[in-house]
Amino acid sequence: MDAIELLSHDHRMVEQLFRDYAASASDSQRTGVVDIMIRELSKHAALEELMVYPLAKQVMPDQSAAVDERLNLHIDVKHTLVELDRARNDRDRTDELMSDLRSEVEEHIRADEDELLPLLRDAVDQEALDDLGQALDEDKKIAPTRAHPAAPDEPPLLALAAPVAALYDRLRDRLQGRPPT
Repeated sequence: MDAIELLSHDHRMVEQLFRDYAASASDSQRTGVVDIMIRELSKHAALEELMVYPLAKQVMPDQSAAVDERLNLHIDVKHTLVELDRARNDRDRTDELMSDLRSEVEEHIRADEDELLPLLRDAVDQEALDDLGQALDEDKKIAPTRAHPAAPDEPPLLALAAPVAALYDRLRDRLQGRPPT
């Protein structure tokens, strides 16, 4: 699976998680979906920031401002994810935050799939997209599982911060009894 297919697959998975949340019959099901949502969106954002957006800026310098807009969207999503994690026991607040998150994520997906990813497909050869897809898939296993809005969101500082955050996140996940990734 190339990088664009992998990112699009992630987008479909997150859309399904929103549907799963809406269909949840119990608080424990909703909490489980929220935990998975936080984990998957945190990993997705970290990998885009570490690998995809720097490549986009490199091969499409005229899209640098658009990539910066994506990074700003990520900051909004990360703040919502942090609030969502804190609101775990407040059903009304969680519902409100999930609604906010859905709007933010839909904007991100639309911007990526309608604008950035088609341009990236045209700017990068298939072999490079395949290699990036493989790297994204491998690094997804070790990416941070929680949002860190105050952490650097661009290399080279992101490359230093992400592994530390990922280790910390996995320890927190284990201590809180969250399912492993």
